[in-house]
Amino acid sequence: MSFSSDEVNFLVYRYLQESGFQHSAYTFGIESHISQSNINGALVPPAALLCVLQKGLLYTEAEISIGEDGTEQRIVESLSLIDAVMPDIVASRQNQQNQQNQQKQQLKTEIQDTNGEEAVPLNDGVGNNEKGTDRTEMEVDDQQQGQGTGPNANSVKIPANKATKLCGHESEVFICAWNPTTDLLASGSGDSTARIWDMSDNSQSPNQLVLRHCIQRGGTEVPSNKDVTSLDWNCDGTLLATGSYDGYARIWTTDGRLASTLGQHKGPIFALKWNKKGNYILSAGVDKTTIIWDAASGQCTQQFSFHSAPALDVDWQTNTSFASCSTDQCIHVCKLHVDRPIKSFYGHTNEVNAIKWDPQGNLLASCSDDMTLKIWSMKQDACLHDLQAHSKEIYTIKWSPTGPGTQNPNMNLTLVSASFDSTVRLWDIDRGTCIYTLTKHTEPVYSVAFSPDGKFLASGSFDKYVHIWSTQNGQLVHSYKGTGGIFEVCWNSRGDKVGASASDGSVFVLDLRKL
Repeated sequence: MSFSSDEVNFLVYRYLQESGFQHSAYTFGIESHISQSNINGALVPPAALLCVLQKGLLYTEAEISIGEDGTEQRIVESLSLIDAVMPDIVASRQNQQNQQNQQKQQLKTEIQDTNGEEAVPLNDGVGNNEKGTDRTEMEVDDQQQGQGTGPNANSVKIPANKATKLCGHESEVFICAWNPTTDLLASGSGDSTARIWDMSDNSQSPNQLVLRHCIQRGGTEVPSNKDVTSLDWNCDGTLLATGSYDGYARIWTTDGRLASTLGQHKGPIFALKWNKKGNYILSAGVDKTTIIWDAASGQCTQQFSFHSAPALDVDWQTNTSFASCSTDQCIHVCKLHVDRPIKSFYGHTNEVNAIKWDPQGNLLASCSDDMTLKIWSMKQDACLHDLQAHSKEIYTIKWSPTGPGTQNPNMNLTLVSASFDSTVRLWDIDRGTCIYTLTKHTEPVYSVAFSPDGKFLASGSFDKYVHIWSTQNGQLVHSYKGTGGIFEVCWNSRGDKVGASASDGSVFVLDLRKL
């Protein structure tokens, strides 16, 4: 068995994607010509690189432990990856350990000969005590996961039989979104498909529509073999827009028919959004541009080329104005039929991952790899708040659906941030302070979403957990462990179902009415 350089490159590329390093994955993919390889990404299982490395470690352990004549030479404890590439050092260290063990055994024998009974060397006794302590801590952790007072105590833990697992995708599922008027759940995956799941009848085997993303090659349609990176329903739930790494945006009907293909970007699309009126779609791409599309005709209405690096996210302020952010650390506010940005915000010192306007379109929130989130106003150049509390990159942010002009005008407007430091933070924007720090996750948090009434918050992490919190007191209300790292969480329009998509290709739905 041997690896080609293309195969190694693809495994590294997929590992970067699965680890959340989307921009690094894209750059590596371009430089290594991933798109020109003949590898079908849909057939490569999640965590393939780690699996190969782990098997390599096991082989190396066996190689070190077994002599040339096939007899066991020495017992090797689990190797680290660095140890595996330095077998001579491992052998030297093992020889030293063997000598120490021999010395201990000799001392033990001498003590036995002197006292006439077996004695336990002092060092071994200390070691046993340490192991005992580790075992006790592990038991406490397990208890907290199940029936203790930890993050998944029985009072909040959702059993597996209360969730509906949706199977069909053949690769990781990056995104999911509920239809705003019905219980249709859309999902987008690395298998170059989006799917629409009908969850209205509450059956354990919901109907699914498969939206295959194909491209023209040699006069025929073939699967693009590219990830579906973004999707969004229009306001009345009649159309679904998807964006793909193949550079095309597509519009689909609820019965799975392809209505339009939007092909102006030169490279992967990272984000796309409908405006509230439903007549325009906005997209952001690696080609450094953002585009406003006419939804009815599928034509490019205006292309904006003000970023100097890939555009990562976009969000509408009004039906004709929007903000965009980029790896160039800049934020631009643009308007249809205006040739230059009407406002630009500077202040982040690393890639700006996400931007969101508040429900009124007055305040713009941004989050970055510089570990800060900032609040901006069109009335001034400097940010209103520079919120610094996270210790790692902030992946995404969401505003609560509350405050003046919303369905919940009596609830204070808040902002939530999700970070690779495994925490979720709720912020009081008036004061610029953190209200709650939610710390139950143990891996990077990729997604957060408010319930429609703003009273609850769902968070999804690569620790495989979806947690549902009360925004009133920051307490954990429900918790569910899926079968893969969680990329996205979302609420249906009534606020009684939570959808989630995962790295192992699964999508699942929690029906809170049954809890």
